[in-house]
Amino acid sequence: MNFNLLKELCSVHAPSGNEIAMKEFLIEYIRSNQHDWRVKPLIIEGDGFQDGFLLVFGNPITAVFAHMDSIGFTVRYGHQLVPIGGPEQKSGYKLRGSDSQGEILCELEVSREEEISYKFSRQIERGTELVFDCNFREDQHFVQSCYLDNRLGVFNALKLAETLENGIIAFSCWEEHGGGSVSVLAKYIYENFKVRQALISDITWITEGVRHGQGVVISMRDRSIPRRGYLNKIINLAKTSGIPFQLEVEAFGGSDGKELQASPYPFDWVFIGAAEDNVHSPDEKVHKEDISSMINMYKFLMENL
Repeated sequence: MNFNLLKELCSVHAPSGNEIAMKEFLIEYIRSNQHDWRVKPLIIEGDGFQDGFLLVFGNPITAVFAHMDSIGFTVRYGHQLVPIGGPEQKSGYKLRGSDSQGEILCELEVSREEEISYKFSRQIERGTELVFDCNFREDQHFVQSCYLDNRLGVFNALKLAETLENGIIAFSCWEEHGGGSVSVLAKYIYENFKVRQALISDITWITEGVRHGQGVVISMRDRSIPRRGYLNKIINLAKTSGIPFQLEVEAFGGSDGKELQASPYPFDWVFIGAAEDNVHSPDEKVHKEDISSMINMYKFLMENL
């Protein structure tokens, strides 16, 4: 599999609240490549969706949600930083951004009191967003980079789009910092297409129960709990697919699913994604076989749900 697109996605500056560069990248990619797809989708976007948008294929029954944003840091006063979401904080990490004075490549510093700041030759303008500098690596078995969570979920959605005949792909914002975009997208999807079942294209964790190279993860629960009837339907279909998968049970973590569950619309949802090591760091690591099984599982489920 060619991962050049994934490498590009990982390099796009799109921390929570400032997803516009990712939206523009994706819409340009979609318009440039959709002539090779099985079905040309309807692109629905605009001020009513803020920076989120939808791709609608054929007569949709199921929606796939993939969040575009990443974790990062906001410059406060002086050299202080404030986290965006939950980034790993370790002195020496390279951070990148820009302000009115130019491009920035600086270092994260963490004090003994666990206060975070940046090290740079000048003071960076307050409110500037900094993200991990992208160092994308690939070997025989793994890809490794910052922001595989959730650029890999977006990559999966784009690979799905190549053959999708009926369905919706929803690109959302703010997931890493509390959400707020999915409810707007869900309202439009339900009221205009009566779609009320969803898959969450996101990345989960390697744990004592989830291993590299054992297949895509179907999450039975995290901090939120999907409706068991829909979850069982997904698992039973997955068993018939012949595609490797693992089951996950966690007490923590969340996704766009929690916003769907909290919305006033009767959406069912299940989180399905590859698992990574080194979560929320510049060195997130995912097995290539798990990426393949994620893409194949989404194609299978969207044809059979």
